[in-house]
Formats: sequence, C-alpha cells, structure tokens
Amino acid sequence: MKAEIISIGDELLLGQVIDTNSAWIGQELNKLGVQVHHKSTIGDAREVLLKTLSESAERSDIIVMTGGLGPTKDDLTKHILCEFFETKLVQNDAVLAWVQSIFSKRNLPMLQSNNEQALVPESCEVLWNRNGTAPGMYFLQNGKAFISMPGVPFEMKCIFEEEVIPKLKKQFSFPSIIHRTLLTASIGESFLAKKIANIEDALPAHIKLAYLPSVGAVRLRLSAYGKNTEVLALELNPIVDSLYHTIGEYIFGEEEETLAQVVGKLLQQNNKTVATAESCTGGYLAHMITSIAGSSAYYKGSILAYDNAIKENILQVDASILLQHGAVSEACVKAMATHVRTLMQTDYAIATSGIAGPTGGTDEKPVGTVWIAIATPEHCFAKVFNMGDHRGRTIERTALMGLDLLRKELRTIK
Repeated sequence: MKAEIISIGDELLLGQVIDTNSAWIGQELNKLGVQVHHKSTIGDAREVLLKTLSESAERSDIIVMTGGLGPTKDDLTKHILCEFFETKLVQNDAVLAWVQSIFSKRNLPMLQSNNEQALVPESCEVLWNRNGTAPGMYFLQNGKAFISMPGVPFEMKCIFEEEVIPKLKKQFSFPSIIHRTLLTASIGESFLAKKIANIEDALPAHIKLAYLPSVGAVRLRLSAYGKNTEVLALELNPIVDSLYHTIGEYIFGEEEETLAQVVGKLLQQNNKTVATAESCTGGYLAHMITSIAGSSAYYKGSILAYDNAIKENILQVDASILLQHGAVSEACVKAMATHVRTLMQTDYAIATSGIAGPTGGTDEKPVGTVWIAIATPEHCFAKVFNMGDHRGRTIERTALMGLDLLRKELRTIK
C-alpha cells in the first residue's frame, strides 16, 4: 500500500508558510501501516496540478492533497479536480446551510465567494469540515483514493481524523504496525549506533530501527510490521529490554515524553525541589522547566546572572574566582549552584555558564565551551562540555544537558 502527499500553494514554495501538514499526514498514514513514498510541493497552477495528479495516479494507491481550497480567487483546486475527474461543480445544500450558519452566528454578511464554498465536484464524497467553511473531498477512481483538504492545519487534522481515516479503513485492508520509541540524551547518534550495533543486526526483517536525532537527543523508533498487533508487541518487548540493558543510562523516557517532564516527575515522586542559576542559557533552562504544567510544585525560581556583577553580588561568586578562573569555569558554576540552592531553599540546583558565541572564544575556552553544575543536599559537582559553534543549539543543548545531569542524580535517590 503506497501513498503520496501533495501540498498546494505558492506561499509554501516561497517559504512564507512552513508546510507542517505533510509531516503530520505522513505520521498518521504510517500509523495505519501505509508507506508514504512520495511528497510534492507545488504552486497554484492548473497545469502543474493536473500533471502531478496524473503521475500520482500511476504510482500511488492513496493521494492526499492539502491547500487551494477557500473563498479567494487563487483557491482553484476543486476546479482543477473537476477537470481531472471529468465532472462538474454542483451545490451541496448541507454545506451551504453550514456556511450560512457560521456567518449568521458571527453577524457577518455572506459574500458570493462564501456561497461558492458549497460548490463541490459532483463525483466526490464531501468530507465535513466542522472547523471551517471549505469542505474536504474524497474521490475514488480505479480503486485509488484521492483526498483533498483545506490547508489550514486545525481544519485539515479534524477532517483527516474524523472523515478520511474511517473511509480509508473501509476501502483498504491495512497491515498491522506498532511502534515503540525510546528517548535518549547525552549521547550522539553515531556513538549510540555503535553501542547497540549487535541488537540492530539481530533484528528480524519485519522489525526496523530508526534513529531520529534532534538537538541534544536521539529518538530510537522500533517499528514492527505484521498481521497481529498483539504478537508484534510481544516480539518488541525483549528487544526493548535489551536496549535498556545496553544503553539504559542514556534512556530518559518513551514515546512523546520530554526531558523536562521526566525530571519533573522524578522531583515530584521524591518530594524534591529545584532552582536554577543561568548565565549562557539566558533563562532557557527555566523556560523548559516551567513549560510543564504543575512545575510550581517542584520549581522555586531562577537567578539570571548574565553579567559578572550579578554573579558576584547576588550569587556570591567570590571575586577571586572570576579574576583567576573566569565566569566560564568549574569554580564559578559550582559557586552559582551552591548559592542559588541556599537562596531558594531547594533540594537541588542547576547552574550554567559558557560561551554561546559566535564571539568571545579563546584558545583555552573556544566558542561552545560550557560548564554545568548540579548542587545536591550532599555535594556539588560540575562538568565541562563543548556544545559547538551555533549559538541557538549551544543554548538548547546546555539546558537539556543540565536537565539530564539532574535526572541521573535523581535516579540515585534510595
């Protein structure tokens, strides 16, 4: 079973709008066991869409289109679909009533372009759009499904989940597929691959392992294909156990968990609190922690000590440390972590100080040099890293590494 996705709109080609729709649709089709083998991004041009549709009909079973549906003059998709399927536009009374009710509730006048939203190709099945005025369309031709939906993401997602998936399941028989995703941090993709090479080499043909790296983390996604989901789940269990046995220290969670969520759960489970003292991360670490609902139960606050005077006057970093070792040093971050823990009266503290760049580096401390300290009720320790020469990635990696160091420390609680 093969599928392809066609994203329509000049704004996509110009980079004025980022195409998140195709990524989301691809994920949802994958959950059904459908292989997406082709993606296209095209402009609002009749000839291009007709050519793309003809080519897609030759190579795919399911063709999903987004964009080009709406009340403006450049929304031409349904007109071109009429030409492709050799049909005509007809008024759908149910859609017209729905559009009229929307404008009535908002006390807005109905324009002719709004009335035309109720015109749909005669040969299609209407896909209901309860979040907007432009309906989706479902065509069947020679056993193949053609789906056209608006490009507005929250409209498209609703139509796909509520209308498209049930129709596809009715028309096609899909294989069983299940995924298990392990989330790792503090180790690069190549080092991870080396550590688990034996496990990967031993995988049966119907189970695949994918490495999905992002800033500061790598997701390991196991995908099993077959006829029975229960059997597949049983097959995956010992493989997951082997991965935990081999690289367990780097695995911080599964599926959609974030490192901040995992650390928050560990703090709550152990009835512990944390504070932060940040220099090079500029508050990003605090942002990650407080982005989790309920973080007020375990997070007390932060001192953003970007200037050395703040480190010295508020975090009580001794002037001799700054003079002899500098702000980017083990002694400085340990002093920052120790004092913010005392100041905020927390169980733990994380401190960061580094050279995010692109300037400020030296031979001794190049751009990307970062020190991170963790203060605990028993001790304080610090580690140095080189996070690279990209400022944004350095900031994000440093915040994630600080969270992961705390995670490892919390796991030692008896």
